[in-house]
Amino acid sequence: MEDWKNAGFGLYVHWPFCQSKCPYCDFNSHVASHVDQDLWLDAYLAEIERYAKLCPGRLLNSVFFGGGTPSLMEERVVAAILDAAAKHWTIANDLEITLEANPGSVEATRFEGYRNAGVTRVSMGIQALDDHDLRRLGRLHTVDEAMRAFEIARDNFDRVSFDLIYARQDQSLAAWETELSRALSMAVDHLSLYQLTIEPGTVFGERFDRGKLAGLPDEDLSAEMYALTQELCRDAGLAAYEVSNHAAPGAASRHNLIYWRYGDYIGIGPGAHGRLTLSGKRFATIAPREPGSWLKAVKTGSGDEEFAALTQEEQALEYLLMAMRLTEGMDRSRYAALGGDEISPPDIAALEELGMIVTTERKVMATEKGRPVLNSIIRRLAGV
Repeated sequence: MEDWKNAGFGLYVHWPFCQSKCPYCDFNSHVASHVDQDLWLDAYLAEIERYAKLCPGRLLNSVFFGGGTPSLMEERVVAAILDAAAKHWTIANDLEITLEANPGSVEATRFEGYRNAGVTRVSMGIQALDDHDLRRLGRLHTVDEAMRAFEIARDNFDRVSFDLIYARQDQSLAAWETELSRALSMAVDHLSLYQLTIEPGTVFGERFDRGKLAGLPDEDLSAEMYALTQELCRDAGLAAYEVSNHAAPGAASRHNLIYWRYGDYIGIGPGAHGRLTLSGKRFATIAPREPGSWLKAVKTGSGDEEFAALTQEEQALEYLLMAMRLTEGMDRSRYAALGGDEISPPDIAALEELGMIVTTERKVMATEKGRPVLNSIIRRLAGV
């Protein structure tokens, strides 16, 4: 069996446009006053057809519309993309189709149209349940608008997730406990909860470098917020299944599990990444980041800027990096089969003694204590 079949096959569609650029965001997103949706649809369809010729006959387990702000896509564009995917690949009986949405009222009115197009799951970028902090984060919606959009989403979809950012400026532990408790009372089956990170090249990154980003929590407070998050979510029945993602049993994001379990996925759109196994070799694909450059590339016959074969060692390291993010951990035999060297028994023993990992004959798993320092654990396991 080819390795990717351990995790499945997905399609990622990147919509690069937003109404505004949030100051913390380092995603490939762009603000545009007008978007020719027909032009973009033609490009997406051309790329789906091209990839379908490379890997025909596969079982498609998930489709994910990410961005940017995919809820700015017209419903007919989403429907046409999904129709094309169904034309070219076999559709899994439990196909998951997720669309990321911002909770502005204009996008919310489209939820019924997305459901009719075939979307089965919405992931909403609410980010905060505090109007002052929403403004600080550069969000255009208010808490009331987010609540209205969330209710519309729940009326249209059985599966609804939303994101929150914590460890924000001047946020206390008590304030986060109140906010998270409210979020858990609203939650359908999934929450994504991220600590605010200051990324280079963002507006927040530039402010931080100038000493103008006051009120960020210290390491101790951030650790307390993380621990509180795990406790409250677990008590509410939404335990962590990944470092920043919490779900009810059976409600994990199937598309993201393809990434973390190291399956194959096609990435279409500006800046999209993919992993694709062809004739027993796994390839990494990267599309041009700039929207105009991607459109021009598609017109010349391929939206890929890179299409590079991965060595066995690279595949093993990628699997280690991704799988250790999951509560279920990494399969030792699969790691070895991909080309990884045996993990040092003394390193495993040392990490176990510190309470950072637990092991079974088959698995290596980070503990709740270990997940906040996961990068250090991975470096030690990988021997780098």
